[in-house]
Amino acid sequence: MGVQFDRMYKESDTYLLGKELVEEGLEKGVFFKKENGSVWVNLTEEGMDEKLILRADGTAVYMTQDMGTCDVKYKDFSFDKSVYVVGNEQDYHFKVLFAIIKRLGRPYAEGLHHLSYGMVDLPSGKMKSREGTVVDADVLLQEMFDTAAQHTKELGKIDGMSDEEADELCRMLGLGALKYFLLKIDPKKRILFNPKASVEFQGRTGPFIQYTHARISAILRRANSLEIKAAFDADKVNQMNKREIDLINRISGFENALLEAGADYSPAIVAQYAYDLAKDYNGFYQEVPIFNEEDKEIVCFRVVLSSVTASIIKKAMGLLGIEVPERM
Repeated sequence: MGVQFDRMYKESDTYLLGKELVEEGLEKGVFFKKENGSVWVNLTEEGMDEKLILRADGTAVYMTQDMGTCDVKYKDFSFDKSVYVVGNEQDYHFKVLFAIIKRLGRPYAEGLHHLSYGMVDLPSGKMKSREGTVVDADVLLQEMFDTAAQHTKELGKIDGMSDEEADELCRMLGLGALKYFLLKIDPKKRILFNPKASVEFQGRTGPFIQYTHARISAILRRANSLEIKAAFDADKVNQMNKREIDLINRISGFENALLEAGADYSPAIVAQYAYDLAKDYNGFYQEVPIFNEEDKEIVCFRVVLSSVTASIIKKAMGLLGIEVPERM
């Protein structure tokens, strides 16, 4: 998937730290012991119930370990905000965890946030490891690569490519299709993932945006071969097509889209922006001539406009962890 981790926190390294917080909580009166020696917290004031923190035999539970990990992460990173990206089946767990950290008086308590996302269904049903209906990641990814290969072959997108180039393109398209399909939907909503629909080259899909980038890259290569300079005199471009104006307006909204996505914890806003930008560029491409324009200054302007569009598509998709091809 191309995902990397800066730091791994293993349960075997953190469960003892959680026990230290239990002792602290007992001293502060945050926790209490029952007759059998188990440790609990009473969160009825916060609209929850009593929660087990430490078993009677002294062994930790998930909550104990998560408490310890909170402290370690803060010591390692001194964060202002810590976002837990975990499915909505754990909503209650994180409400309890954050309430406990707040009661313990931790300075980072207000910065804890649970990004609760909806579950993912396949056409065959919900994926649940405990029920044995899990879908192996390698199997799903291979299906995406195979689907992308079949689709690109049918459309002639890999004609003239070497086997290595074709395989790399199909990997890029398959991963892009999977990631975009999952990220284009608001994180809180449940998703029905359809592998075949995700690799379509039309509509709101990753490959549609990737293909747009490849199309612009081809235009820029042609401009380079024709020695058209990637600069223009703004004073000499005194008239613009509506498609050009729409595209410029869309480009100018990139920063706001990023700020909104950050504030809402929603990659879907970036995904929507990338699609809208690609759609606007395709409208421009269909209606506005680039190389057949007689005014050379306007040709340069349209090449620059294309170049900036490609750059922003690449940045937006890169933020979603999606690569875009130069050729297709």
